[in-house]
Parts: sequence; C-alpha cells; structure tokens
Amino acid sequence: MKRHLLHSPTDDDPMSVVSNLFDVAMVFAVALMVALVSRYNMTEMFSQEDFTIVKNPGKADMEIITKEGEKINRYTPSDDQTTSDGKLGRRVGTAYELENGEIIYVPE
Repeated sequence: MKRHLLHSPTDDDPMSVVSNLFDVAMVFAVALMVALVSRYNMTEMFSQEDFTIVKNPGKADMEIITKEGEKINRYTPSDDQTTSDGKLGRRVGTAYELENGEIIYVPE
C-alpha cells in the first residue's frame, strides 16, 4: 500500500517536464525584456508623455525619434530628403551647445 502512494500516475508522464520547461522559458523571456527596457532607459516609450530623442547627435547616422500621443516617428536627416508627406527638407545649419548651456546656431 505504501508503494502505491509513492508512485503517482503523473510521474510516468514525459510531457510534464516539457510543460515545466515552457513555464521557465516564459519567465526568463519576460525578465529579459524588463531588464533590456530598464537598461537602455526606454521606459519613456510606455508613458503617456510626448518626447523627442536624438540618437548620435551631430554624426552622419543621427536619428530623431519623436512620440506624439500613440504615434512614434523616426526621422533620419540628410542633405536632401523627401518625407512620406511629400515635403522636402534639407540641412540649413548646425547648432552647438556650450559648457554653460547656451546654444549657438551657425547657418550654412
């Protein structure tokens, strides 16, 4: 009678191990996503506030990312660029920020 209590019918089920591995993988994936969002300071993407981020300012691969409401726009400036709206844009100058926080605009 004691042997019957030690062996339950679920011990012989090989699929029980697979379901446990799936649960562990899902917990790991969620933890990884939370860690990446907090590491790269991307928590603004989930807030209700509007914002603008400039990646690689002043370099050739600079990007401007803006969030307005639920819409996120990504703009990569170049010398001459046509947007999806059909509007034409071009670079007209450079802005420099000094050590005291003052910004100087130099037209080209």
